[in-house]
Amino acid sequence: MSETATRRVAQVLDALRHGWAIAVDGLALVPAETGFGAGLRAPTMLISAARAVTLKLANQREAAVPEAPVLIRGADGFDLAAARALADPALDLRYPLKGPFRAEPLGWPEPARAAMELARLAGILPAFLVAPAGASAPVAVASSDLSAFRDTANLTIAARAHLPITANSAAEIVAFRAADDLREHVALVIGAPDGDRAPLVRLHSECLTGDVLGSLKCDCGPQLDAALAAMADEAERGGWGVLLYLRQEGRGIGLINKLRAYALQDQGFDTVDANERLGLPNEARDFGVAARMLDLLGVRAVRLMTNNPAKVAALAHAGVTVSERVPHVLPANPHNARYLGTKRDRSGHLL
Repeated sequence: MSETATRRVAQVLDALRHGWAIAVDGLALVPAETGFGAGLRAPTMLISAARAVTLKLANQREAAVPEAPVLIRGADGFDLAAARALADPALDLRYPLKGPFRAEPLGWPEPARAAMELARLAGILPAFLVAPAGASAPVAVASSDLSAFRDTANLTIAARAHLPITANSAAEIVAFRAADDLREHVALVIGAPDGDRAPLVRLHSECLTGDVLGSLKCDCGPQLDAALAAMADEAERGGWGVLLYLRQEGRGIGLINKLRAYALQDQGFDTVDANERLGLPNEARDFGVAARMLDLLGVRAVRLMTNNPAKVAALAHAGVTVSERVPHVLPANPHNARYLGTKRDRSGHLL
């Protein structure tokens, strides 16, 4: 049952990236961003509450849960061009006059919430045409299938090897994979594992722009380098460290949506507001994956390098003992000072 459920989710994610219609609990949906089809039109659309707030279509209760779904109806319905103009804030200035629309009661909250999460996992904007006339949905999923897909028990060690790195020539890399998830997380183990001594651990979420390209908009690259250097120093003193590299780009919203958020930041929005204008959560990472990776490595207690109390709480909730929180604060630069301030003031980071 679980294997079949995860396979269905994987197929639906692939379908969304290709723009095909899907069915969630029997409800036909076409993704606004990637969908295609001549003459495709629907009377209603599904968007997130955060996006609905931007469009002045959400009440206070809905606005309190930015990733929650909102059903809207247009006087003339929606074709794909109109749906994309509503879904993508990059088009707001090009199409400033929208509507009239009205928000309607949502009679099927579970499939709607599942659709929002599926869009995030697929890395597309969270907006759908609902039951478009003439649209067939050959790929179907149940909203309950997502719990099986999220089950960290699906994650296993796929490979491991010696990997000399600049910080430590004796490091070992361990790759983790779940059968129906294309994201392959890795761990770098630096120093000799010692079951009696808690390792220095860093949960580092993938950041292509910062880790690889040297972006100054965030502090990810310097944090990665500093963590590896600290673990190498720990190994020199007889200890050890584990860097968990989590394939959860953009705090779980994906690379494309992260770059969309960057474009909104260039317009003056901070990182939290940019995500909300996209209709996406500010924090969507699954730290349970990190706990499962540690468990597979035989690590039960850690000294956690982080400024984020949510990481400490998430690992503790998953049964990992955090014996110490080790601050990991690095100097700001002119390009990321506002970003770091937002993490401190709006996301609760200890900076």
